[in-house]
Amino acid sequence: MSDFRQSLGAGWRRLEGVIDDETRYRAVDSRDARFDGVFFTGVRTTGIYCRPSCPAVTPKRVNCTFYPTAAAAQGAGFRACRRCRPDAVPGSPEWNHRADLVGRAMRLIGDGVVDREGVGGLAGRLGYSARQVQRQLTAELGAGPIALARAQRAQTARLLLQTTDLPVTEVAFAAGFASVRQFNETVREVYDRTPSGLRAEGAAGRRLATPAGPLSLRLAYRGALDSDHLIDFLALRAVPGVEEVVPGPRGARTYRRTLALPYGHGIAEVDGLGPRDRADRGWLDCRLHLADLRDLTTAVHRLRALFDLDADPAAVDSVLGASPVLAAAVRARPGLRSPGHVDPHELAVRAVLGQQITVVAARTLAARLTERYGVPLAETSGGLTRLFPTTAVLAEAADEDLAMPEARRRALRGLCAALAEGTVRLDGGVDREEASAELLALPGIGPWTVGYLRMRALADPDVFLPGDVAVRHGLRALGRPGDPKGATAEAAAWAPWRSYAVHRLWAGPVAADPGSGTDFENSAESGEQR
Repeated sequence: MSDFRQSLGAGWRRLEGVIDDETRYRAVDSRDARFDGVFFTGVRTTGIYCRPSCPAVTPKRVNCTFYPTAAAAQGAGFRACRRCRPDAVPGSPEWNHRADLVGRAMRLIGDGVVDREGVGGLAGRLGYSARQVQRQLTAELGAGPIALARAQRAQTARLLLQTTDLPVTEVAFAAGFASVRQFNETVREVYDRTPSGLRAEGAAGRRLATPAGPLSLRLAYRGALDSDHLIDFLALRAVPGVEEVVPGPRGARTYRRTLALPYGHGIAEVDGLGPRDRADRGWLDCRLHLADLRDLTTAVHRLRALFDLDADPAAVDSVLGASPVLAAAVRARPGLRSPGHVDPHELAVRAVLGQQITVVAARTLAARLTERYGVPLAETSGGLTRLFPTTAVLAEAADEDLAMPEARRRALRGLCAALAEGTVRLDGGVDREEASAELLALPGIGPWTVGYLRMRALADPDVFLPGDVAVRHGLRALGRPGDPKGATAEAAAWAPWRSYAVHRLWAGPVAADPGSGTDFENSAESGEQR
């Protein structure tokens, strides 16, 4: 396991050190969708900005200016292209994985922190002054936190205008704007349309959702996507009452779960790809039922993290596919992702619950705790009945409800208390090394749990779990060393994408049978009880 910052030299560099403007122009000229969300092209003769894959006639090189974010292009006076909708592209893969200030800030802005807490709240979470955050973001991204949040609000407003029949005034506040005037000005500047005009343009021929109905949207991704792996992974771990996988449209499967969000609760439904869908189709269909539409931006951001939709599978597979050990798996299943989570506190609790027991047993224990301490939904939806219990509630859970050894009970209570009090944080803005050290200082929390949380809660792409039983079995079945020392040495060539290598070993046909007593979630924690 290593911090992503320490892995930049091994097969991955920041984009500004890899491509120049001429390379960017060649991507635009070839309409290369792999670069969508990585940069944006402002066209001086038209005053619009586009994604690299825009189908319009390629502008002359002399008329193009390139920007790292949509906010920077908007700040330079460009409006969004109506044809390619550059605000609907996947996010840059850098923001999910980078561990520096800019990466951490972008993850928090994506989660809506600026809208809820202001720039001061963002800076406080990052441990810097507001002035330092403003300077760093502007220097690298061409826009400060307010401009970046504004661009995000504009995208949310477009989505609500074109998919619901909410009154325009309600859309303004649901999208996070402080006033209707600010909302109107932003929509005109970004889309060159009034809100009513933008609604009419996008709603032609479409059935709009009512305020009480679900929001239907597409979650964009780049490259190939192995959605079967994602759905399989989530189905195996689905906690009854909180999550379920059900048959979906076109022969696909649908993942459904409840969401605890800043302003209320929600229910998310995400369809996997069907048998006839291309792996590189570019989007997953999603439906959101939200108690408060102000949670839309946050809900979408967390679902994208859960499905790892901002990843660059070409970059990952190029490294792992060059390994003799994993080359066959990469060819057989391109686009495999490293799932995150919608709630890092829930994930942390479930990781401790799974110590020394099977995934099935851990899931059963989580379901019992949810039934006992989870907040019931006002109206059930299929098999979804509750929100997962909060760490504050579980820290005070009765002994009889925690059917586990005393040492693990102490570990669970200590972790829940630390998360509830804020002495340990697992949000997107934390420093991974600091969070790891704080977790390791807690009783009963060892390297496996920390590595697993770094991989899924903190979006670290370069975590390896050498003590994991399924990983060791997978390596041995491939004829490679399965002992921790040998496994670590073998995995060195997979940096900086070792989290994805772990999932390949878990997902392969040689992975251990989850019903045989091997614990996928926590198979090497027996030495952590102290």
